[in-house]
Amino acid sequence: MEQQRVIISDNLQQTLTAAIAECPHDRLFVLTDTTTQQLCLPLVAAFPCMQQACGIVIGATDRNKTLQSLTHVWEELQRLGATRHSLMVNLGGGMVTDLGGFAASTFKRGIPYINIPTTLLSMVDASVGGKTGINFGGLKNEIGVFNNARSVILDTTFLRTLDAENILSGYAEMLKHGLIDSETHWARLLTIDRLPLTVDTSMVADSVAVKQRIVTEDPTEQGLRKALNLGHTAGHAFESLALERTPLLHGYAVAYGLVVELYLSCAKTGFPTQKMRQTVSFIKEHYGRMAVSCDDYPRLLQFMHHDKKNTGAAINFTLLGDTGDIRINQTATEDEICEALDFYREY
Repeated sequence: MEQQRVIISDNLQQTLTAAIAECPHDRLFVLTDTTTQQLCLPLVAAFPCMQQACGIVIGATDRNKTLQSLTHVWEELQRLGATRHSLMVNLGGGMVTDLGGFAASTFKRGIPYINIPTTLLSMVDASVGGKTGINFGGLKNEIGVFNNARSVILDTTFLRTLDAENILSGYAEMLKHGLIDSETHWARLLTIDRLPLTVDTSMVADSVAVKQRIVTEDPTEQGLRKALNLGHTAGHAFESLALERTPLLHGYAVAYGLVVELYLSCAKTGFPTQKMRQTVSFIKEHYGRMAVSCDDYPRLLQFMHHDKKNTGAAINFTLLGDTGDIRINQTATEDEICEALDFYREY
């Protein structure tokens, strides 16, 4: 897989100019959604390196992470004369970098692409690591490929365009990184003042370093990379259920998934109860709770059974023995999961 460079930028024009120059191309395309077209594209559109870029726009939010949007991007690339020597810049949140990366990876059997994540979530998670794809059949990220961007450019200037909920959405993935990294990292994230207003470049860099270290060692999720799934088996189930009702920001779903999976970690792999309660209290204070009832359990379990990490009939989780003590390929029975969902509803 093509090596990926993650660049923490303090001069976006200079960094993007260099990244584009390193990818010889005949045509340049920039993909945005309707939100980043308005809020973020003006921050780069005037750069000389972007003067010849052809714009492609898709609908915003995860509801548009679909085959229909993907088809639209392919059709626009074809209509605008893209060749296998063209280059695409994905400017947006995780939906744009996931879908845009998949579109680039498959058009004419693959053209290079650059990610410029514009949300905290996409900076610390979605744009790094080479996972691309779309939702399909009501399931999150069901169709996709592993294919690294040539460069991922992180510039926290874009965080000024975000509301508090989107900052919190990204912070949930940072909290996950702290839990799988070390007690010091985890504790620092729980004691931040004035969340969500104080996320800075150094915090983003620390979080990205955790993910980059893991995906470099295990780029296609054969082993260690499964650590990054902490909170996601239950989290994706919450998110898929929400897609049938009122869509939920990905990071909020991960936060709720962390509650369920830290409870399972206490019950099955010895995660310290006090640390679980500290983390759950932090999540309760900042993220509230998605309303679910016992009647939703069969549907949530159904979503978990469709999780890509599963082998056979068992539902697979990443759990923790302690902060930094990662236990991949753990399974839980439906009764154990329902008990954890009971805890989630009552916390």
